[in-house]
This record gives sequence, structure tokens and C-alpha cells, in this order.
Amino acid sequence: MAKLLIIYHSRTGGTRQMAEAALQAAQAETDAELKRAEDTQPEDLLAAEGYLFAAPENLAALSGEMKEFFDRCYYPVLGKLEGRPYGLMICAGSDGKNALKQAARIATGWRLKQVQPPFIICTHAQTEEDILAEKTIPEDALETCRELGAALGAGLEMGVF
Repeated sequence: MAKLLIIYHSRTGGTRQMAEAALQAAQAETDAELKRAEDTQPEDLLAAEGYLFAAPENLAALSGEMKEFFDRCYYPVLGKLEGRPYGLMICAGSDGKNALKQAARIATGWRLKQVQPPFIICTHAQTEEDILAEKTIPEDALETCRELGAALGAGLEMGVF
């Protein structure tokens, strides 16, 4: 059975909800594991056949914890992941495009294969209070996350990637 590793970081719960929704659907298709970015090691990446990166955007960039995961794991697995499939989803308050661009660029450096279009879920948090508050991702957006998880899981299990 192929393994999908879903790696996420979340401060206010939005990205966690997205990652959990994707995990739920992926587990119906293949072996899938959810790991927080700060707990993910290079060995975890090497043990999986595909990846889903779920990250928040903070201050027009990837969150610090997600960036630290990529920094810490980048060189130990460089040259060892080529061609493995990945998906990407971003939780943002207003835009998310730069975080998406950063994560996609890192995946390109690892020579991963993007197999589903990345997407951004916008919470529209614009005030300090809204930005720092716990998030609730709407059901329709969580369904998009489930669809991505299911597609990645099924594709891995069928060997189409």
C-alpha cells in the first residue's frame, strides 16, 4: 500500500482543519499519515510515496514553522525524492499567493511532481482580532480539501503518478 504524508502547520486551526479533512478522505484510498511540520523529519519524507503540504500564510509568506520544516529537511532528502507526487493547499487571511509560490518553488527544488492544482482557502481575516482568532473553515472549502486528499490517495494507490 502506498503512503501519503500530509504535513501541516497551524496556529489558529484553519490549516489543521484543512489537513484533517484531506487525511480523512485520503485514508479511504490509501495509507495516509498526518504530521505537524515541527514533528516531521527527513526519514518521514523518505518513507512516503507522496505528499500533501498544508500551510498558512503569515505576513505574505509561509508560516515560520512550515518554512523551518522545509529548511531542516531540504538538504537531507535532496536527490532522493525526484518524481514523487505532491499537492499543496494554503490557508490565508487575504491573499496566499506568495506562500503558495514559496512552497511550490521548494517542491520544484526537490523535483517533486505536482499532480493536482494547488489552492488557497481565504479566511478574510483582516483585523488583529480576526487574524489571531481560532478559525472555522466552511464546509464547502473542507470538501475541496477532501477532494484533494482523495485524489492524491487514489492516484498513489493506483500507481498513476
